[in-house]
Amino acid sequence: MNAPDRFELFLLQDGEKKIEEKVFTGMSNTSDFKILKEDHTLGNLLAEHLKQAPHVLMAGYKIAHPNVPELFIRIQTDGSITPREALVGACKQLVAMYGQLGREFQKELALRQYADQGEQGGGVNGGANDGHY
Repeated sequence: MNAPDRFELFLLQDGEKKIEEKVFTGMSNTSDFKILKEDHTLGNLLAEHLKQAPHVLMAGYKIAHPNVPELFIRIQTDGSITPREALVGACKQLVAMYGQLGREFQKELALRQYADQGEQGGGVNGGANDGHY
């Protein structure tokens, strides 16, 4: 089988860098970023979020081969910020957004569990159902 071992798809080896930047000389204010051990999930999320940033002119990603866990993102900015700053800003915003989502989820889950307990214990005498009415 040509597929790599599953752990090789998400664990960095000794000496591997998670992300590398290479300035793209074919367009102004453009860089290519290679992110190891990531796939379409992160690529699409970052590219779509970057496209909404005010100083980003272009953002796109590709996966060179399905068996090679490398994500390539190209970012072009208007020059007021660097592509690196755009990427770091997008990552910080996404971390904050997903942190908020996690907090809201935990709050709603706790409320649901509390409501479920009330429904299960609901009976005569304020919910105390010990068999005596």
